[in-house]
Amino acid sequence: MANNRKTDRVRFEHKHPVNIMGVDGTWRRQCTLLDVSSTGARLDVDGSTEVLRAQEFFLVLSSVGLAFRRCELIWVNGSQVGVQFIERGKKKKKAPAEKQAAPSR
Repeated sequence: MANNRKTDRVRFEHKHPVNIMGVDGTWRRQCTLLDVSSTGARLDVDGSTEVLRAQEFFLVLSSVGLAFRRCELIWVNGSQVGVQFIERGKKKKKAPAEKQAAPSR
């Protein structure tokens, strides 16, 4: 895989168990934090990655859920995934909506 990173990553010598959780709280997966930067992380997910089709979720860094980052899925390679942190106050740009005609009376 090519190194397209814009910021340096920190790799860990020991496993760091974390969780990912749907933004609506309906699903949760255990995973291992493999490396992290200021803009994203690489995770090894336990179990199915099918739930990640939601594209956005929380990376929960503490067992009580007080430390977390909102993420979006960037790539999947088997059980490993790459995520980008979503900054507060910055929303994804949406494609311009087509203008709809006002209903006639």
